[in-house]
Amino acid sequence: MELKQLRYFVRVVELGSMGRAAIEFNVTTSTLSQQISRLESELSTRLLQRLSTGVVPTGAGIEFREHAQIVLRQVKIASSAAQEGRLSGKVSVGMAPTTALMLALPLLKAMRERYPKIQLHIVEGLSAHLTALLDSRRLDLTMRFDMGEDHRMSVTPLLKEYLFVIGMNTLPGMPKGKSTRLEHLGKLPLILPSGRHTLVSIIMNAFKRKNIIPNVVAEIDGLNTLIGAVQAGMGATIHPSSATSFIHNENIVLIPIADKSLHRCSILTSRPDEELSPAALATRVVLKDVARGLINDGLWEGASLLGSEK
Repeated sequence: MELKQLRYFVRVVELGSMGRAAIEFNVTTSTLSQQISRLESELSTRLLQRLSTGVVPTGAGIEFREHAQIVLRQVKIASSAAQEGRLSGKVSVGMAPTTALMLALPLLKAMRERYPKIQLHIVEGLSAHLTALLDSRRLDLTMRFDMGEDHRMSVTPLLKEYLFVIGMNTLPGMPKGKSTRLEHLGKLPLILPSGRHTLVSIIMNAFKRKNIIPNVVAEIDGLNTLIGAVQAGMGATIHPSSATSFIHNENIVLIPIADKSLHRCSILTSRPDEELSPAALATRVVLKDVARGLINDGLWEGASLLGSEK
């Protein structure tokens, strides 16, 4: 006995017609009739009475339909439970600290709303470290910066962040306008991460193209300490706007840099789809939706979705 035979039989009885049921199931009437005949043969009893106006269940058919409906409801419940169970478990997501400032909490909230049985594990780190964790299967997904192609991975370019000069408005040399250019920043005291960071490579290469030697007064790899030094007036920094997400200081200003080559691209990377759990695949979809929502709602200053620009 097959589930499809139960479905066929129940629907034929509900409609009172082989032909109408066949249309719904997108099969021929003869195919439907054969399946029900096989069911009757297996049960050794007649379930349907064929009339010129259609079909009606026999006494045995009425009783069998009640049990068949119970079985089909139980199968539906079991299927739903199995599907819900698939979307559970632990999913690890790696992000750079600045990306996490903007994206981590909205992602956690969205996942709790959509998939409360999925436990999210967020890891902050540099792109190279996150890539190593992904390679060793200790992460399911990473938001990393452009590090070239990797044919072993599923790669989705997600968003672009333009860079800002960030500093106290009283800092000598701090730009005063609505935007600035890189060539105006040569004497500005800068506090940057060390050269291990992708961001620093982007910044230093941009200065090099302009034949400018930047005035780097300190290198600080910890974001909290770096921003603390900026708030103390020890220098300015060049970062995406997400670096200031936790700052509430009216004397800190963000000045966009007009040079459009000064940007970094965030790429969503994972193992190939066939190696990801259903929970990880669902998390990847939610992460994309959250990033898109933040940008479209104007909450991620200086960011744009890759592919959305002309």
